[in-house]
Amino acid sequence: MKQKQRRANPPRRIKRVIGFLRSLGRRRIEVQAGLQKKAFYCAALGGESNYNISVNSDMTVSCNCQDFDQTGRLGDLRKNTLREVFDGPVAREFRDKLAAGRLPISRCARCWDLRTVSRPEAAKHRDHYDLPRTGIMVENTILCNLQCFSCCNQVATKQRVGKIMSLEDVKKISREIKEHQIRRVSYFKLGEPFLSPRLNEELAILKGDNPDLVISVSTNGVLVDTDRKRDAALLLDEIIFSIDGIDDATVTRYQVGSDFGKAYKNLADLVKHRNRLNRTKPMIEWKYVLFNWNDRPRMIYSAIEMARQSGVDLISFWPTFSPLRGISWRYYLGDFFKKIGQPSWKGREVLFNDPPSRPQTPKPAALAEPKTSASAL
Repeated sequence: MKQKQRRANPPRRIKRVIGFLRSLGRRRIEVQAGLQKKAFYCAALGGESNYNISVNSDMTVSCNCQDFDQTGRLGDLRKNTLREVFDGPVAREFRDKLAAGRLPISRCARCWDLRTVSRPEAAKHRDHYDLPRTGIMVENTILCNLQCFSCCNQVATKQRVGKIMSLEDVKKISREIKEHQIRRVSYFKLGEPFLSPRLNEELAILKGDNPDLVISVSTNGVLVDTDRKRDAALLLDEIIFSIDGIDDATVTRYQVGSDFGKAYKNLADLVKHRNRLNRTKPMIEWKYVLFNWNDRPRMIYSAIEMARQSGVDLISFWPTFSPLRGISWRYYLGDFFKKIGQPSWKGREVLFNDPPSRPQTPKPAALAEPKTSASAL
């Protein structure tokens, strides 16, 4: 147990080094933009992102998907509407800083939605923006059953006043989605969505108010183990099982506390449950984050075969830089993965079924595991 806790909680000196590198990266980007006489704007704060703007478990609103320390907190939906949050003082301050060539928070340096543009264009985006009608994130709970190595969940849990959304919270979010015609919700962030005892009711509210809303969930899969939870999954358009290996030895090296056998069985059982009821949704994906301990060819071929046998629609292979010691050099420097499936923004993916209704998974702020692979830098 002590060994697992050490792996899940990096030493303070490592955190200090990471903090220093983040600050250094932030300053480097600012200096580079200044030398080029350019500035910035944020696609998320401009209403152009389909992923980053997120409502946290305590109803605070953040500008990025990895806002574990609340430095990206824009406002609170219990006190204000989404429009008021977007027009509010914090969002305005962030846009002002970006237009002046400064990054409001260190997380901006590695955010997919940061844009470097001319100063006149930056000023234009400062004053003209929209709400995130393409998509938002909703963190129904910050609680998680795992302690993944690079995950910032434990820090975020201390920051959140509310750990699980109430149904009244979900109803308010649903009304905002309907009012602003938001088209997609990524129903996850830094917690495990299936830890909410009211998940069925939450999804029913969202779908009842917004029949055309596309809802996606990412899960570690260990808790999707009852018919009630499988019925909740049937309300989704897409569900992603993040299982980073082919056995306990490879999975728990990063996903501390996981159980490969349970997660894989739950994945296969959900496919059977969906097919037994003649449903085409949700699309079911096995997400396999690549590390240097789970990226050997025999492991990848084994994962593809197990995915095929389970009946999932696809398996995707995601490279990551977190933790740095786990980087898959086989992916970045070798030729093997170029022969696997087809390329995508995720990395590589192997399709088994490609239904016409397949939802287009949004590109996240960083090419890392949404809930458990916070960027190391």
